[in-house]
Amino acid sequence: QVQLVESGGGLVQAGGSLRLSCAASGRTFSSYDMGWFRQAPGKEREFVAAISWSGGSTYYADSVKGRFTISRDNAKNTVYLQMNNLKVEDTAVYYCAASTVEGGEYDYWGQGTQVTVSS
Repeated sequence: QVQLVESGGGLVQAGGSLRLSCAASGRTFSSYDMGWFRQAPGKEREFVAAISWSGGSTYYADSVKGRFTISRDNAKNTVYLQMNNLKVEDTAVYYCAASTVEGGEYDYWGQGTQVTVSS
């Protein structure tokens, strides 16, 4: 069983920055691929960013490329999402997710953290 707890959300003005954290339980965090997703009101959940178990590969949605950076610290069982130059359209609940089976879907999810960007 894996538990994921996000933190770092809040209210920020457009152009500002936030850093989200996701703390994971479990002794094998370093073997999990991790991802960030978001869901805005009235919209479906969408992919934001992902990072491989080693941190050697990262992937981003086109909408956040160049503004967001995903990283991880396996010694701290934590994955981060640095969000810069935030836009109003980035407003959403942000979720982290873990893929515990190689090549598999994300099978564990956090409870989410709200990010609100004001104009």
